[in-house]
Amino acid sequence: MISLPESLKPVLAVLGSRGRPRLVGGCVRDALLDRPAGDIDIEVGGLGFDELRQLLRPFGATDVVGRSFGTLKLRLAGKLYDISLPRRESKTGAGHRGFRVDPDPTLSDEESASRRDFTINAMAWDPLANELIDPWGGRRDLEAKCLRHVGPAFVEDPLRVLRAMQLAARLDFDLAPETAALARAMSSTYAELPTERVWGEWDKWATQSIRPSRGLEVLQQTGWIAHFPEIAALAGVPQEAEWHPEGDVLIHTQHCLNALVVDSRWPAADAELRRILMFAVLCHDFGKPSTTERVLKNERWRWTSLGHAKAGLAPTDSFLTRIGAPHRLGPIIAPLVQFHLAHHDPGGEPLADHRIRRLARKIAPATLTQLTALMRADANGRPPRTDPDTLARLEHLERRAGDLAVADAAPVALIQGRDLIARGLPPGPQFGPILAAAYQAQLAGEFTDATESAQWLDSHLKRRPE
Repeated sequence: MISLPESLKPVLAVLGSRGRPRLVGGCVRDALLDRPAGDIDIEVGGLGFDELRQLLRPFGATDVVGRSFGTLKLRLAGKLYDISLPRRESKTGAGHRGFRVDPDPTLSDEESASRRDFTINAMAWDPLANELIDPWGGRRDLEAKCLRHVGPAFVEDPLRVLRAMQLAARLDFDLAPETAALARAMSSTYAELPTERVWGEWDKWATQSIRPSRGLEVLQQTGWIAHFPEIAALAGVPQEAEWHPEGDVLIHTQHCLNALVVDSRWPAADAELRRILMFAVLCHDFGKPSTTERVLKNERWRWTSLGHAKAGLAPTDSFLTRIGAPHRLGPIIAPLVQFHLAHHDPGGEPLADHRIRRLARKIAPATLTQLTALMRADANGRPPRTDPDTLARLEHLERRAGDLAVADAAPVALIQGRDLIARGLPPGPQFGPILAAAYQAQLAGEFTDATESAQWLDSHLKRRPE
């Protein structure tokens, strides 16, 4: 079932001569789902730590983690494997790390699997007998596309609720009702989680989801959405049905997230781009709860959210801080949120070239490529409504941004200080206004190359008062 690297097979054979090697965890789950297996973790019962280390020494195993955890590290053909003994875990304190770990080679497969989080992660594979070991019904839940906790020990680790959030989104699975109920009962333990662990789960959600709305559904079902008030505030915020037949702002956001990951460009996006876009889409309407109101317009009452794009900046910042997002992401995501409506020209016309150049400048360090991805997700997140006019404007924006060489960076100033020095101007405070005027003229399209910029500068300097 699991395709094993050739370099690993002799290791498993040696381990099988004295003990009971098992492939455990996500690699078994992913193999049954016909997904590429990630890390292959190996658990070996029936022998002690010293014997395990002796068997692995010829292959170059290192005692990095140590005897107390019963785990060795083995690098083969450029891949790193965790090889460990079965272990018992007992809760000793608050938080993700508040556990005592006791290696116990006498544990049965069922006992060893009982410490895992979900049944689909509690399966093991006997690589010598080529048999699935499934004491907790993981294969049944895999086929039912259901995340179900293994046992009552689930409540000992609050991180498991956020793991359910990202796994549901990565696998497009439902959360079992009894698991949701258990998670609701442990909501107060969220405070025990260090921020870096919270970020680890959100990062997996952002970079690996195939149906990201599932993650938000888990947060709602478990009540853990309350720990992310910027998202919780979206629920129940009304939208004008003419433009948003799908429902409230949270429902719209979920549709937008799903639209993002089915975009034909998504598979080619690297992890960093996925982080930026997923969180930009999640946050793009964070300003609506504070700006939505019902107004009388053309003798009809309508829901509006004027100014919500800019109003979303503060909650976007607080949310990214709350989940421990790296500081580098905020300055990129913020302008995407602020300018996600920039393609809506009041006259309904595509953006002119000078506006495209200026927009590329305004959103830096974000890019127009990133912004149009957010705009497309927003436009496609309103089922059953379709918006061919908006999509046509976005196609124009993308095409012209490419033609103008501003799709992935703001325009580089063609006139620099050195050009002023070359014309005999001494360096000083007068440079600032000249260079600013030059850059604005460039954005307006008054010049587009070195020859035209030189002509513009000469003309501008002649017009300057002495």
